Amino acid sequence: MKSIVGILMLCLPMLVVAGGGVELDEMAVDVADKASLRRGASLYARYCQSCHSLKHMRYSRLAEDIGLSEDETKQQIIVGSRSIHDSMTTAMESVEASQWFVGISPPDLSLIARSRGSDWLYSYLRGFYLDESRPFGVNNTVYKDVAMPNVFWDLQGDQKAVFIQQDGQQKFERFISNSRGKMTQLEFDATIRDLVNFLVYVGEPAQLQRVSMGKYVLLFLFMFLNIVYLLKKEYWKDVH
Repeated sequence: MKSIVGILMLCLPMLVVAGGGVELDEMAVDVADKASLRRGASLYARYCQSCHSLKHMRYSRLAEDIGLSEDETKQQIIVGSRSIHDSMTTAMESVEASQWFVGISPPDLSLIARSRGSDWLYSYLRGFYLDESRPFGVNNTVYKDVAMPNVFWDLQGDQKAVFIQQDGQQKFERFISNSRGKMTQLEFDATIRDLVNFLVYVGEPAQLQRVSMGKYVLLFLFMFLNIVYLLKKEYWKDVH
C-alpha cells in the first residue's frame, strides 16, 4: 500500500501540470538513435545553452556516447572556449537571469525529461502561441503564463491558439499559423523530437549501456535457470 501511495505522489506533479484540458502529444523515444542524439545536442547548443545548463553532463561523456571525436564536438556542440572535459553549463548568471526572465531563473535541464516526461516536453516546445499580454509576446498551451520566450520562432514561425468554452472552462482546440518559419510543420516536429530525445538521454546517460547489456543479463538468467532446474532434479531424483 505504501508503494502504491508513493507512486501516485510521484505522478501527481505531472498530472497537475499537464491538466487543464490539454492533451499531450505522444513522442516515440529512441536513445539508441545516435544520429538523432547528435542533432538534438547541436540544437541544444544553438538554442538552449545560452540560458539552460546541463550541469550533470560533460562534453567528453556526451562525445563518447554519441560517437563524436573531440574536434567534431568542438565544431558542432561546444560553444565558446570551453574544454571537452568541462560540464555543459551556461555563462548566464542566475541573478541576471532572474531579472531578465520575470524573476524566474531558467532551470537546469539535466533531469527535466525525467521530471516532466518526453510527451510533456514535446508538447510544450511546440505549444507556444502569440499573446501580447505576456512580457515576451507568447504564451504556451501546456504551461500557462510561461516566462520563457519562443526561441524556435524562426524555425516554427508564429502561430495563434484557438480556445473554446467547455464546461465553463477555456479549452485549447487548435493552432492557426500566423507566419511561416524556415521549416515545415513536419520538419519542425522532427527537430523538436531530436531535442527531446537528447534530453531524455541526458536524464540517464547510462541507459545506453543498460539497454545494450540487458540482452546479456537475460541470457545469463536463462542459462542459470536451466542449471538450477537440472540441479533440483539431481537432488530430488531419489525422493518419492
